[in-house]
Amino acid sequence: MTARTVTVLDYGSGNVRSVVRALEHVGANVILSAKPDDVLNADGLLVPGVGAFQAVMKGLKDVDALRMIGRRVAGGRPVLGICVGLQVLFDEGVEHGVRTPGMAEWPGVVERLKADVVPHMGWNTVQAPDDTVLFDGIGHERFYFVHSYGVQDWSFDVTQPAMKPPQVTWSNHGGPFIAAVENGPLSATQFHPEKSGDAGAQLLRNWIEGLR
Repeated sequence: MTARTVTVLDYGSGNVRSVVRALEHVGANVILSAKPDDVLNADGLLVPGVGAFQAVMKGLKDVDALRMIGRRVAGGRPVLGICVGLQVLFDEGVEHGVRTPGMAEWPGVVERLKADVVPHMGWNTVQAPDDTVLFDGIGHERFYFVHSYGVQDWSFDVTQPAMKPPQVTWSNHGGPFIAAVENGPLSATQFHPEKSGDAGAQLLRNWIEGLR
């Protein structure tokens, strides 16, 4: 089978090299770029993200990524966000009392975790839905998290009966928070699959196998 081409969005995020290596390890042809042709025409787009919500949103806007991500999703072209790359897909982020609008692909607010120890750093289990694609065969594995903020409430109103609601995977650190979302062509994880060993590699492999 011809290797799928995945563009890792290059907008100044700090963890791109490990993501590139992880994707290459599972057989993808990887391009690190923010050029429109590379972003729009790849089989898959991976959006990494580390640091502050506000800084990530600024970086994405600086390379016109919001428009390009929107075009891919509207055209049914797969996108995978990681860590803050998941968070910015929600309505807004609240850090140190500052509210920053997100991409509003999904309803929800990114807020500081309600835990005695923050950041949430290390390995944790997840509770994935039965018909998940990302977690096929690895729903009982542990994944590596590094974050202080997350989405802790979820409500999704389906206005059209034929519309399939997103699949939401949860984890827990001082309370439940969203660990992943799968929504047609748009998927994202709060944890770092590129740092999650064999389980993370299998998740990336599951995603790549679904690319068109």
